[in-house]
Amino acid sequence: MPSAILVPLAVAIYYAAGGRLSIALAIGVIGYIVIYESKKLKGTTGQKTVVGSEDEHNHEHTHTHKHKHKEGGCGKLCTCKNKGLKPKKTLSALKNKKGFGQKKATNGSEKDMAVDFTSTFARPTKVSSADREEPAKKKRVPKIIKSKGAARGIPKTTWTKAPTSLLDSNIIIFYSSLTGASQRSSQYLYDNLCAIGDLKNKPQLLNLDEVADLDDYFIKTPDLENLVYCLVLPSYDVDSPIDYFLETLEDTYQDFRIDKYPLKKLMGFTVLGLGDSESWPEKFCYQAKKTDYWLGKLGGRRIFPVGEICMKTGGDLKVHEWISLFTDALKDDEPILYEYIDSDNEEDSDNSEASEKSQDTLVDVEDMGKMMSSSKEPETTSETKQMVAKNSPTYKSLTKQGYTVVGSHSGVKICRWTKSALRGRGSCYKFAFYGIRSHLCMETTPSLSCSNKCVFCWRHGTNPVGTNWRWQVDEPDVILEGALAGHYAKIKQMRGVPGVVAERFAEAFRVRHCALSLVGEPIFYPHINEFLSMLHEKEISSFLVCNAQHPDQLEKLTQVTQLYVSIDASTKSELKKVDRPLFRDYWERLMRCLDILRTTQSHQRTVFRLTLVKGFNMGDVSGYADFVEKAAPALIEIKGATFCGSSAGNGNPLTMQNIPFYEECQKFVVSLNEELNRRGLGYGIAAEHAHSCCILMASNQFKIDGEWHTHIDYPRYFELLRSGKPFDKLDYISKTPDWALWGSESAGFNPEDTRVRKKGKYKKLTT
Repeated sequence: MPSAILVPLAVAIYYAAGGRLSIALAIGVIGYIVIYESKKLKGTTGQKTVVGSEDEHNHEHTHTHKHKHKEGGCGKLCTCKNKGLKPKKTLSALKNKKGFGQKKATNGSEKDMAVDFTSTFARPTKVSSADREEPAKKKRVPKIIKSKGAARGIPKTTWTKAPTSLLDSNIIIFYSSLTGASQRSSQYLYDNLCAIGDLKNKPQLLNLDEVADLDDYFIKTPDLENLVYCLVLPSYDVDSPIDYFLETLEDTYQDFRIDKYPLKKLMGFTVLGLGDSESWPEKFCYQAKKTDYWLGKLGGRRIFPVGEICMKTGGDLKVHEWISLFTDALKDDEPILYEYIDSDNEEDSDNSEASEKSQDTLVDVEDMGKMMSSSKEPETTSETKQMVAKNSPTYKSLTKQGYTVVGSHSGVKICRWTKSALRGRGSCYKFAFYGIRSHLCMETTPSLSCSNKCVFCWRHGTNPVGTNWRWQVDEPDVILEGALAGHYAKIKQMRGVPGVVAERFAEAFRVRHCALSLVGEPIFYPHINEFLSMLHEKEISSFLVCNAQHPDQLEKLTQVTQLYVSIDASTKSELKKVDRPLFRDYWERLMRCLDILRTTQSHQRTVFRLTLVKGFNMGDVSGYADFVEKAAPALIEIKGATFCGSSAGNGNPLTMQNIPFYEECQKFVVSLNEELNRRGLGYGIAAEHAHSCCILMASNQFKIDGEWHTHIDYPRYFELLRSGKPFDKLDYISKTPDWALWGSESAGFNPEDTRVRKKGKYKKLTT
């Protein structure tokens, strides 16, 4: 104890003892002994123990015990939760252990052992592949692939007899014709078959170009017994509907989801090819040969050789000769020589002996190519065709209908509303809904081909069709300049028409709007984005219409002024009936397009276009409401179909009874609006144009301060484009005029124009 404390303590004890020195000294000695013994006890009995805690982490604690513990935990006197546990051997505990780090004595029989800890935690060095000892590799021997050839005992060909007479068959005659020769030949075949008295069933005559769904005949096949297909096909140097037919057959064969031999149900087939061996010797009847090839690959049974007739040298006489031979063959019950071996394996079977002799050798690559050559389809031209070649039947048909064909796959046509606006007699519904003056609008398309065959289409199947772009591609600048030139040429033709307003005639030579909705599928054009950019550079607004069958192109689409998507039915069965799509997965494609409108293209002015056809798609509105809920379009156009005449036998059943009255369209729109509001989707009926039988619904986003703003501020739109900054559909809206609003007295007709009524009690001019 320090002296600074002992001296005052001794003085205090002395006075406490009443000044008696002996008592004070005794008390001091006793206190000193107590303090000394206490320190000694702590040094000898204080035990420092390391135990494991419940979470298995080490901790140290010190206790003073009355009893010594040689091993184990602290015992009952310990307040730690881990009492009774054996202490863990840690590095700190080992250091405190007696003899740690000292060399242990050894006798003579034992050798000293030194342990080097310097490399214990060093990173192991990599052993090079050269120093590593590897087992000897087994020598690789090329695998020899042998041709099995034809099975022994089964001939390559055999004489077979049909299970029933060919006279008991149901014969369907297909033809495709642009010039009339094939139609004439197929009609002659039909008449000759009908003249056979023993023929049990009357044959059918179908135009292959106008079949709504080829799968109904070349995958499923009609539910008729003993079916026989007769195909009368020409071969054209230009693109024709047969190209799509052949593409469909090949896709069917390559599609793993479809039965490999869907035509095995047929009793048989035959093909009659018509061509020109003098003008195109290398392409003579090549499409008929390819059809014969693919029908055989799909499991069809060839009952008569393919006919190859030159219409220039043989003509109808040779056609009649072939038909006569075919009808005689139907009456003959003699067996038919039928090949069991597929054409892909003919070369293997022919060379089976050579294969057996060369089992120990590999097949040379060049020889392998020769072996595979026989499995290829008939050698034909690989030249890429033009979609609409000049002077082709399709070209002549389109120009006769008033089109100007631009390049090889585009077209432009002046709209009847353009003519009406030039004469001051009103613009189309786009003026009432969006502010487009018809005499400033050009209607064009960069693709005359379409992937649908809609029943209400005004082309009646005369335009090309396809699911893949298989034609030559024109540059977008060529298309744009050609379309403008063609449009202006047609405007010039109006200068002598009575009633043309001079001011509007002059304005018409400066196109301000472009409706990409003429015919075909504009989004199908491979360079559609570049074409749209060129329009916008000229400050021409773009209104693009697509059929919701090309989701990949829709997702990649750049900025457009307004994006339309045709929604022509609310159910899968109705869509197939109305649009007659060429894609087999047409419904899945539609669903993908709806998702894209809600996500990738949500910033655009998206429009649902519903074309109502009575008896086809004017049923329950709930299906359309489901689509609106899924895609969330900005606007919805509902328009009654326009009757454009019927084409006998083309699968287009529309008559005037299928064209809805305006009152029926109004009733449909009111029902749809009620359903959307019942679901809380927030839409309303904004505008109408009774003259076009068209009504516009819009999202409530376009209703500002109780007034509809469906028109477009075009200068503002191009200003936003030039800025290069992202913008939304609501950034370039404009107020809808009162005369265009739903329920207005004008019903969407501009009061500045003169309305002409040519029918009924209103047969007069109305201003």
